[in-house]
Amino acid sequence: MTRAQRKQDHINYALSTGQQRKTGFDEVAFVHQSLPNIAVDDIHLQTQIGELTWSSPIFINAMTGGGGESTSKINEELSILSRETGLAIAVGSQMSALKDRTERSTYEIVRKHNPNGMVFGNLGSEATVQQARDAVEMIEANALQIHLNVIQELTMPEGDRDFRGALDRIKEIAERISVPVIVKETGFGISKEVADALSHSNISAIDIGGFGGTNFSKIENQRRKRMLDFFDDWGIPTAISLAECHAVSDKPILASGGIQNSLDIVKAFGLGASAVGMAGVILKQLLESGLEDTIEEVRQIHSDIQFLMCALGCRQIEDFHSVPMVLSGHVYHWLEMRGLNPEGYSRRALNM
Repeated sequence: MTRAQRKQDHINYALSTGQQRKTGFDEVAFVHQSLPNIAVDDIHLQTQIGELTWSSPIFINAMTGGGGESTSKINEELSILSRETGLAIAVGSQMSALKDRTERSTYEIVRKHNPNGMVFGNLGSEATVQQARDAVEMIEANALQIHLNVIQELTMPEGDRDFRGALDRIKEIAERISVPVIVKETGFGISKEVADALSHSNISAIDIGGFGGTNFSKIENQRRKRMLDFFDDWGIPTAISLAECHAVSDKPILASGGIQNSLDIVKAFGLGASAVGMAGVILKQLLESGLEDTIEEVRQIHSDIQFLMCALGCRQIEDFHSVPMVLSGHVYHWLEMRGLNPEGYSRRALNM
């Protein structure tokens, strides 16, 4: 099977397997603020991620590219969505275009339709420094995502089986390329131990890519004769991974993995995220309802976030990190067992 065929399989199976609702956000609740002392006009959605200022705290997370005309069309529409709504956008892994130049256009189209936007390149942790530089040059990237996808690779019939030296390669890339590096998981979450290891490097941010949304084990298992279904429920739910990483890392934390709506987004901010990535729900909306409806939906999400910020007395995204929240169920139990003081979230106090 060619890489292009595999890319198309990923899109098809992502849509057919759908979004899980196992992120943990349903076990996170805000403490209502009856005196928020704020107006909607006081609210700012900008966020700072390392050296970069984003006009929106939402970004379109890596999805596709390298799958011929069909993935080129998706990236074209995602790029227009990004341009019209102010969202940053990440392309899918560019390794296919580095190995086959005929696939470059499926990625370059993102910069073509969004010449002044915030665009992220994307490679796996097997990449070399030169490949990282080439990926950045290909789309004039403002930053480079390096994705961690051990479970996907192990489940993929033709996937990698050797993950030695990944942290050293990430550190070298972060030191030697000209744009910020964001390290991201691909749906199985980042633990506090990994976040701590990554924090001792020059990377600019960590995208936790938690469990509970699109499941790449289930996707790859659809392509296997003998399924490795023990990986289908493997991973750290998004809400928990956020709390783990925020507790130990001084890097900005980005939240992704099954985030489906405005309330999920602001709960992610409350658990420590500085920005939120969405992929599966945006792709589904785009393919089912079209570009114009998806643009309008993103604009509505921005409005929803402002209303939620007003209700909680938050003038800027970082204020969420002081809003009291109550954690329950599996989320509370996990954090308690990991020594991460889940009660502390309920005792926070937002300055009025």
